[in-house]
Amino acid sequence: MAESFVPSSCRHRVAAPRPALVIACQLLATVLLGGGCAGPAIRSQSPELEALAHLEEGTKLVGDYTLPWGLNAKRIERPALVTGLADTGSDPPPGPQRSTLLADMQARGVLDPNTLLASRSTSLAWVHGYLPPGCRKGDRFDILVEVPANNDTVSLAGGWLMETRLAEMAVIGNTIRDGHELGLGKGPLLVDPVANGTLDSKSKVRARVPGGGVALIDRELGLVLASEHRSSAMSKRLGDWINRRFHAVIRGSKRGVATPKTDRFIELEVPPLYRHNLARYVRVVQCVAVIEPPEGRHARMQLLARQLEDPVTAPAAAVRLEAIGKDAIPVLRAALDADDIEVRFAAAEALAYLGESVAATHLAEAAAALRSARPAALAALSVLDDANGIDALQGLLESRSAETRYGAFRALARLDPGMPQVRGERLADACSLHVLDVDGPPLVHATRSDRPELVFFGADHPISRGLRAEAGRSIVVVVDGPLATVSRFVPGQSDNQTEVPPDAPSIVRAIIELGGGYPDAVQFLQQAAAGRFLRSRLAFDAIPTAFDGRPAIHEEASTRGTDDGEGDDSTAASAADRGSGEPT
Repeated sequence: MAESFVPSSCRHRVAAPRPALVIACQLLATVLLGGGCAGPAIRSQSPELEALAHLEEGTKLVGDYTLPWGLNAKRIERPALVTGLADTGSDPPPGPQRSTLLADMQARGVLDPNTLLASRSTSLAWVHGYLPPGCRKGDRFDILVEVPANNDTVSLAGGWLMETRLAEMAVIGNTIRDGHELGLGKGPLLVDPVANGTLDSKSKVRARVPGGGVALIDRELGLVLASEHRSSAMSKRLGDWINRRFHAVIRGSKRGVATPKTDRFIELEVPPLYRHNLARYVRVVQCVAVIEPPEGRHARMQLLARQLEDPVTAPAAAVRLEAIGKDAIPVLRAALDADDIEVRFAAAEALAYLGESVAATHLAEAAAALRSARPAALAALSVLDDANGIDALQGLLESRSAETRYGAFRALARLDPGMPQVRGERLADACSLHVLDVDGPPLVHATRSDRPELVFFGADHPISRGLRAEAGRSIVVVVDGPLATVSRFVPGQSDNQTEVPPDAPSIVRAIIELGGGYPDAVQFLQQAAAGRFLRSRLAFDAIPTAFDGRPAIHEEASTRGTDDGEGDDSTAASAADRGSGEPT
């Protein structure tokens, strides 16, 4: 059976008194939805509910016959060579990792690889990344780098990861076995020794390359038929019903998203609307009706409309209504007038994926007020490519919450990366820089994942006098007057120096112009914030995700009481991430 859409918190919910009909309907929905897209019906004493339950019993959904496939992240890895270290590397000990790396170096034509490995300017490292579900060839992903425990390397700071071909791997005996090469990884290492507020030795030999991986394959997404339903006829039938609901432009022509490959597997293309919310896409596909009793559509929507009125059953009802499509829009729009924020959010999320921009204000409300709903709300807002959606996102750029602001920025960039407010500038090949002239407390956001990017919220980010900070091994920033002096010192080369206004964006530009990289710019910002010379708040990776220990939406909404309309994201960032700026 497909996964249940009823929040686990509903088992502990103490409901306020309700009319008997609503209570009976809620109980019916809980039992029906507890098993996934369909389930056994129960009888109530209400003839009306009994009739609705009978119709629901007779409705069969795609999820009654299939399970999702391809929603996991695929780990790929390999031993690799890091170069450019400042006498902090080591000669790796004998073992399968060294043997594999030597074989790779020899295959690439490296002369005398043992001598290169013995240099203290290099280090063996174990590199891995995760190909996300539904990724396409050429998509980028993060590369994570770690020195094995039995090596003597003391720091990866300033290092460069040489191009590495990544594959699924296993260690069998004393040999590393690898499969097909699925990705490439390379780039400058971002080492963050204060990520957890400590300067421990282990953190110095861990690093990452944001967006440094490139996928070499397309990852399939699809549905697997349950063993008792496997047949070519059933596979084709399910594909036909899915294609009545979903279409996408594939290789230049519009066609259905489902392609029955065998009697047990249906491949799914992903419509652009769901590109950044694959889990919801599969849930909706599994709720597409395959068998519906005569005249059952209208009665089903009546039942779903009642379920949509209650916050416990509203999320599942909204997904089923979304699976019905355009016919369900009036029911969902009516729920936008509900008193309960959970109900409004559930209806608004479904409406967004049905192309109804009236949902924008309700999604923005949920993103600001409910931390639990924020990832889904921002994902839904990112598909509303019209004035309502853009206005709602621009309003969130002024929030007090770092992840709300940066989440809104990312959503706007997905809608249109050329939009003047988010376009920014590219600093050489190092990173992108964006300065947003918006109200709200000044915030500097840096990414340690996805892509190297600095976003300044607010026009003014001054650096106070008295700063002396390092930006990598060769660049020093000094602010001791009306201008900031950025200098580069390299042995054997003439010194290079420039003066710029004493504000963070200008100094970052100067660091990159003098040959620094993204890790160098981040190091400068960290030192400036730690010394309280940067008064703007500094935050890292304030990226809303549904998998970071957030409470269930119903749990948060039922306990939050009265607030000021701004969800707190303080649990999402460590104290080191908050820098010296405003609290969350």
